[in-house]
Amino acid sequence: MNSFEQMNQAMEYIESNLLSCVDFAAAAEIAGCSEYHFRRIFSYLAGMPPGEYVRLRKLSCAAEILRSSEILISDLSQKLGYESADAFTKAFQSFHGLPPSKARNIEAGVKTFTPITFQIAMKGGTKMNYRIVQKEAFDIIGFKKRVTLQFSGVNTQMESVYEKLTPEIVSELKGLCNTDPAGIINVSANFEDRILEGSALDQYIGTAVSKPYGNAGKSRFDLSGFDILCVPPYTWAVFSVCGKFPEALQETWARIYSEWLPESGYELCDGPEILWNEGPNMTKEDYKSEIWIPVLKK
Repeated sequence: MNSFEQMNQAMEYIESNLLSCVDFAAAAEIAGCSEYHFRRIFSYLAGMPPGEYVRLRKLSCAAEILRSSEILISDLSQKLGYESADAFTKAFQSFHGLPPSKARNIEAGVKTFTPITFQIAMKGGTKMNYRIVQKEAFDIIGFKKRVTLQFSGVNTQMESVYEKLTPEIVSELKGLCNTDPAGIINVSANFEDRILEGSALDQYIGTAVSKPYGNAGKSRFDLSGFDILCVPPYTWAVFSVCGKFPEALQETWARIYSEWLPESGYELCDGPEILWNEGPNMTKEDYKSEIWIPVLKK
């Protein structure tokens, strides 16, 4: 079955259970993937997490329910899963711009949030260059900072970490590297929520080193001043990117979730994500990068 058809069947399930209890595990089963994968691909296709979508749909439907029935606001708030009528009233007013008590007036202006359906948008054939890599365990050695997730634009939260990358440190780190991806890399790990913009994660800047470090590590400089992330064995899908930074990267991320994952036979697993960039001059129109994501066969 076409994966977009399966996603739309999952959306039908969500709509039919909107006013009772939406089980995202059940929706994921209908979509033919894990709940983790369903949440991620939904977020990239819809532009919001599935929980936020359900919340907005409930608030949209709430206005119609108030206008078409005599239901008490307290009963409606309970039906929609709110802890109290006050919590529902606050959310309703934030969405519609007026309290639910005034929404019964047919002339009052309320907002609507329509159901989502997924379709393939034909924008011309464009290639996605990728390869599958099997890697044993390795470490990331470098510097770490807890930052917040940002889906668009240039993220400036790591500037204080980049300041630590003096030419001497960069040279030392590159000398440590003995496995792909080579050179200085960015690694995202320990996500608070992979699909919620503004949520926290650990961002590393460093290099990939296979154990044992041997003479290349211990004898060159003291590792005690560095943060180390242990990466277990994974299968990696590696995507080559060439274009303007960061727009080309962000477009490739969107296409990974909207095009590649639904048809590839793979799904994401809970591991770090790696970004390799060719160098510090990010103004080039043909700037080259690689995105490494850990995957499992469905």
